[in-house]
Amino acid sequence: MMKIDTSLATFQANVPRVEAKESDEAKLKKQTDAFEALIVKTMLATAIKNEDPLYPKEAGSDIYHSMYLDTLSESLSGSFGYSELLLGYLKEQQMGKR
Repeated sequence: MMKIDTSLATFQANVPRVEAKESDEAKLKKQTDAFEALIVKTMLATAIKNEDPLYPKEAGSDIYHSMYLDTLSESLSGSFGYSELLLGYLKEQQMGKR
């Protein structure tokens, strides 16, 4: 009969995992970037209309257009400056509370 050594697996299961915690500033930066992405998406939706009389809408074209705007706005967020302005303002507000 073959014995399997499970002592290492048992040891690793009992060791508490240390997870890297994000700083509050990093979390706030993510949220301000997400807010900026929302603003940029709204501007892009106005600027890039999905209406072309030469090419009629296909099934699902609105969904693809929305996905395109989501991806574009997420990649552009953080580069327009709204996020930095909001982050600075919120940091000032947080310092005033202390």
